[in-house]
Amino acid sequence: MRVLLAAIAAILMALSIWQLEQDRSGLTIRPLEGTGTTPASLYLRDTDAKAPVVVIAHGFAGSRQLMEPFALTLAQAGYLVASFDFEGHGRNPVPMSGDVTSPDGTTRLLMAETARVARAALAHPRADGRLAYLGHSMASDIVIRQALSDPPGDAVVAVSMFSQAVTGAEPVNLLAVSGAWETRLVQESLRVLRLTDPEAQLGQTTGDPAQGTGRRAVAAPMVEHVGVLYSQTALAEARDWLDAAFGRSSDGPVPARGGWIALLLVATAALGWPMARSLPRARMACPQPGRRGFWLAALVPALVTPLLLAPFDLRFLPVLVADYLAVHLAVYGAITLVFCWRLGLLRGQFPARAFWVAGAVAVFGIAVFGGVLDRYVASFVPHAGRVPVVAGLALGAVPFLLGDAILSAGGRAPVWRVLVLRVAFLASLALAVALDFEGLFFLVIILPVIVLFFLLFGTMGGWVGRRTGLPAAAGIGLGLVLAWSLGVSFPMFNAI
Repeated sequence: MRVLLAAIAAILMALSIWQLEQDRSGLTIRPLEGTGTTPASLYLRDTDAKAPVVVIAHGFAGSRQLMEPFALTLAQAGYLVASFDFEGHGRNPVPMSGDVTSPDGTTRLLMAETARVARAALAHPRADGRLAYLGHSMASDIVIRQALSDPPGDAVVAVSMFSQAVTGAEPVNLLAVSGAWETRLVQESLRVLRLTDPEAQLGQTTGDPAQGTGRRAVAAPMVEHVGVLYSQTALAEARDWLDAAFGRSSDGPVPARGGWIALLLVATAALGWPMARSLPRARMACPQPGRRGFWLAALVPALVTPLLLAPFDLRFLPVLVADYLAVHLAVYGAITLVFCWRLGLLRGQFPARAFWVAGAVAVFGIAVFGGVLDRYVASFVPHAGRVPVVAGLALGAVPFLLGDAILSAGGRAPVWRVLVLRVAFLASLALAVALDFEGLFFLVIILPVIVLFFLLFGTMGGWVGRRTGLPAAAGIGLGLVLAWSLGVSFPMFNAI
């Protein structure tokens, strides 16, 4: 059974990778020169024809990889596509800076970076001098403002748009695309459309893109803020809108990457089960605390940690809220481990083999699963400046997940206990945000990431814990994976 499942997972992984790589067929993808410190990629079809440039910008905590469905679609349609990592994101070694609340602060700096990429792409021999911008979420405002600056845009595609810079006449040829489940952003797109025609409806075009007066708003069905990036409706609308603005007709494919990426991630995670089954079998059952001890160990850290840290201004890592999160995890984990010690749950948890099993868990999560993520989903490889961030987060993530794994008996505890532990920690972060909403607002963005981590890596950690009877091994390994995941994902920021 173990060998059969491993073979099936490997076959599905290979099939998914083959399909995803087919979307690159006929394209040349190489670094874009002339962008300074900004890492940028140039996508162009293997032809000698000149074409308009499309500059693609990702949203907050995103990267070039996340925007690749648009890059591949437009490159296959014959456009010269430049995609890049904003300061503080992905492989970009320069932290974000400035005032994030002011259009003249961080926004202006990101506009300058976008303009630098646009000029470098326009200097390419295949560029025909025309330019369009495409941006998602945070970058929708950046590209709209940049299209009104220098170099100006002949068309704009704003995905999951919010911007106060839109008027009834500017920017020219604006397409606003939102996921149908992004209710507020759909209404914002409709508001912007109705600046040109108060009676306009979603899916309707006002003005004439060929004359520079076009505007359109679309809701891609059955997707949300991230899913919209993989929606074939959103991809086709962007391509067709640029074709209308530039007087072109494209016949390139619209890649269906979302389903194949989902299959690849599921197959990669499923590969963890037969690998866990190959580990040494547990020699004895994991101890579990009594009901009263469990409730105290689960709830006291959740309540005490945010109250204890509320008076302190914790800023020592160059990543938004990562410093607070590292300390929150460390204190939470330390309190939990004290309870585990008092309940006698730490005895026998740290034999020598626990550490090599923990290393195997970390390698699988970071190198195997992370390698897939980096190639097809989002940046997962840190540059040198992120190494201290990962290390700092590990000092908190390892004790936190170590305590969590021991209380859940390495996945052998009843499901209700596991749910209590997960909900208690998320509630603890929510309480921290409530106590300092302005300073810790960005923790709200981290919450879905942690939920996904629990669902995916928590399941894999349970396979290891139940097989080996070593909750500590799963906890230490997953702590390193969590630290890496958060350390490479969230924007680096220099407040000075």
